Amino acid sequence: MTPPIQAPATDPLLTAVRRGVDVYDLGRPLSVGMPQSPNHPAYWHSLPRRHGDMVRSDGGSAANDMITMGTHVGTHIDALAHVSHRGRLHGGADAVEAGRGGRYVELGAHTIAPMVRRGVLLDVPRAIGAGAGCPAGYEITPEDLAATEAAQGTPIGEGDVVLVRSGWGRFFEHADRTVYMGLESGVPGVGEAGAKWLADHAVHAVGADTIAFEQLRPGAAHSVLPAHRVLLVEHGIYIIEAMALEEIAAAGVHEFTLVLAPLPLFGATGSPVRPLAVVGHG
Repeated sequence: MTPPIQAPATDPLLTAVRRGVDVYDLGRPLSVGMPQSPNHPAYWHSLPRRHGDMVRSDGGSAANDMITMGTHVGTHIDALAHVSHRGRLHGGADAVEAGRGGRYVELGAHTIAPMVRRGVLLDVPRAIGAGAGCPAGYEITPEDLAATEAAQGTPIGEGDVVLVRSGWGRFFEHADRTVYMGLESGVPGVGEAGAKWLADHAVHAVGADTIAFEQLRPGAAHSVLPAHRVLLVEHGIYIIEAMALEEIAAAGVHEFTLVLAPLPLFGATGSPVRPLAVVGHG
């Protein structure tokens, strides 16, 4: 007797998708003139060909684009090649030698694997009673992070991606782009101690709604970035910056599946990204 043909097993992830998911876009639209760090080449977009410049015999035409930008502009992820300390990259590699030939073969953006991981949003202003957002130049401390984790009931686990909302992201589309940059006022964010707290939790990556992830003191701009040293150089933890966290925070979503895929830019120090927070309907 011929045994019955068994139906193939359904992928549990596909089952969840069929039940329905909500997707929160955590990436910023790329536009000319958007606020960015002055240390990186600005985003520029142009149309070398517009409709009507060339019309085919059947009446059709096509338009095309050209963009130029730094890899640390807009929502982006820092590769481990991005920051060195005392001449060394993560793992002890000589920073100068690693960049010979104009690319970072070992720690470039192409080495960042796509992420499908548990994401945790730490909505710090809501947890500590800071209203719409933390004050300019405010240092988010380990105590703030722990209090937020406890208030939300979202314990951080090894390998998670932890996104820290300061509330400063509400200024990204401000008419005065310098407000978000905070060159004079400073920008709230995690300091060195907070970065060590995150590293002690063995997270895979961290992100924030600010231009440089970490606290920028008033008038100091990017003169010192201790959290970058702790995370990238000392612990090999990726950093995602300039994230859009207002919508997901307003929805009260603090735990989700984070989907993120950097562009495989060989030897680059970073990559534009469009992170997605995916939440199933149950």
